[in-house]
Amino acid sequence: MNSTATVHNVIIVGSGPAGYTAAIYLARAGLKPVVVAGALTPGGQLINTTEVENYPGFPDGVMGPDLMESMQRQAERFGAEIVFDDVESADLQGELKSVHLSGGQDLQTRTVIVATGSNYRHLNVPGELEYSGKGVSYCATCDGFFFRGKPIVVVGGGDSAMEEANFLARFGSSVTLIHRRDEFRASQIMVERTRENPKINLLMNTVVERINGDGKGVTSLDLRDTATNETSKIEANGVFVAIGHVPQTGFLGGQLDLDDHGYIRIDETSTGATRTSVPGVFAAGDCADAIYQQAIVAAGSGCRAALDVQSYLEDIPEGI
Repeated sequence: MNSTATVHNVIIVGSGPAGYTAAIYLARAGLKPVVVAGALTPGGQLINTTEVENYPGFPDGVMGPDLMESMQRQAERFGAEIVFDDVESADLQGELKSVHLSGGQDLQTRTVIVATGSNYRHLNVPGELEYSGKGVSYCATCDGFFFRGKPIVVVGGGDSAMEEANFLARFGSSVTLIHRRDEFRASQIMVERTRENPKINLLMNTVVERINGDGKGVTSLDLRDTATNETSKIEANGVFVAIGHVPQTGFLGGQLDLDDHGYIRIDETSTGATRTSVPGVFAAGDCADAIYQQAIVAAGSGCRAALDVQSYLEDIPEGI
């Protein structure tokens, strides 16, 4: 692709459900979108997910990588171009935007959709990476069912951790909520609801030191009391880490309005709901969603971003 001589209609940065859905819609509209999918992990978080059972249309479930590959092929079928590289920086000001790739290419475009997603915040303890997908999870609604009748641990102290603990109490034989401080960050109503749940045990002033397993799955956790430094062990087959997300917005260089946690602020009105603070730049998926963080929600927002881009391009005078 001769990127220096071509002005694209739209460049989509990111290749999860939001990015690929936007690409499908825009390609079918004849706008020839370019998807900068990433050099190492195209497909977003679902690439690292095993079986996805809650995505509509797959009654028997679907493997995360298979779902993302299908979305990619669907976008390509209609004419989307996939570039397997990373965006290093971008200039989003003015009527023409430019995106600089790690491989050295500079792409020019009339519009940009940022669909870079977010990453789960990790504990960074031994065993976490080894047992990710084998007992360690970052999504209760995705994986809670797999731990029916088994002991579960939730790590975190905010509303999300409380919601996950209460949700997982439907499945696990027990749920232990571990928090490193002596007070929760969660809202009072969520704390009360959690305390009143007879299946949930609270461990305060406690941190996870190690996640242990038998090679096939998680079996226990090594814990440390932050007040006394005493160590202990707790049996668990499921470990749900709920300590927040990190939106992938660093490459923007402060050009878009972000909230206090780094998520892109979007219009969220009935029309143009994915518009950012910069004209011609739109955002979709988890990088602009601190609440839901679900593949189906991201895909829906990718559709909205595509329709918003089409509307924006229709209003641009010819020749720009």
